[in-house]
Amino acid sequence: MDKTVDARGLTCPQPVIRTKEAMKGMTQGTLTILVDNEIAVQNVVKLGNYSGVKPESWKLSENEYQILFHMENGELHEDDTVSQDECIPDSRKKGLVAVLSSDQMGAGSEELGRILMKGFVYALTQLEELPETILLYNGGARLSTEGSQSLEDLKMLKAQGVEILTCGTCLNFYGLSEKLEVGSVTNMYEITEKMAGARSVLRP
Repeated sequence: MDKTVDARGLTCPQPVIRTKEAMKGMTQGTLTILVDNEIAVQNVVKLGNYSGVKPESWKLSENEYQILFHMENGELHEDDTVSQDECIPDSRKKGLVAVLSSDQMGAGSEELGRILMKGFVYALTQLEELPETILLYNGGARLSTEGSQSLEDLKMLKAQGVEILTCGTCLNFYGLSEKLEVGSVTNMYEITEKMAGARSVLRP
């Protein structure tokens, strides 16, 4: 039987608690959870991962997110001792935008440039304060597409609430429109708007 949990407007740990309550005794069907912020998404997704239900999440609008738990003998048992109720802090730095305009870092050897860029994207995941947004355009569009060595790092950043935006014109130009693996497609107007509104811009 399918269920829906509307946790919009609730602060942590309430979305997690409401989700746990809905999961009890539910071994089949889809559990839909609605929340209104990215940190709640992270916490509910963490709960789903702990319970083995492979959660999926989408941003529906500016302040509405949907998470799906596909329940297949994946109910959360009472003896679970993992601290699902702990809230993940928001580690993003407000107004920090990282701009990746190439899949290489620096000039010179292309091979070395790609190695350096892979290291740079990984280093972003290790910052105490993560970027609020990562913009990828021109050759940087390759980083968020199928086959990129930086995909897992970008997915990790997205899971922590970092907005990943890749230029749609660039994806089309390189024939990668159907190969985007992380984040969403954007346009030059939004790229310009994000950069203009940034408090600081990080460029490799």
